[in-house]
Amino acid sequence: MEISVESLETPALTKAHLADLLFEQIGLNKRESKDMVDAFFDLMVDSLIEGTDVKISGFGNFQIRTKAARPGRNPRTGELIPIDARRVATFHASHKLKALIQGETDEDGPMDMVGN
Repeated sequence: MEISVESLETPALTKAHLADLLFEQIGLNKRESKDMVDAFFDLMVDSLIEGTDVKISGFGNFQIRTKAARPGRNPRTGELIPIDARRVATFHASHKLKALIQGETDEDGPMDMVGN
């Protein structure tokens, strides 16, 4: 099943657009569509907060990385400012996604995002 995003009014794909696409193309009602999108992202966020990596086959990996404290500099004044240690979310695209973005054909590399 292929989901078309041609009906998007803005260049960004939002949670609301994802819910609308589930409603229009899968046939879920609007409440179920919104709840499913929210549940998906809540699960991802909760996993990342706990320190568990999120791996989506054919798409990529979301991970939490701890960055150490370091000295920074105010670009306007040149004043040294300490930057506290923090946790950041990172995303690494899968080889399949990278190939799709580069426009590779089936002969060039993997094109099917469904796990083939």
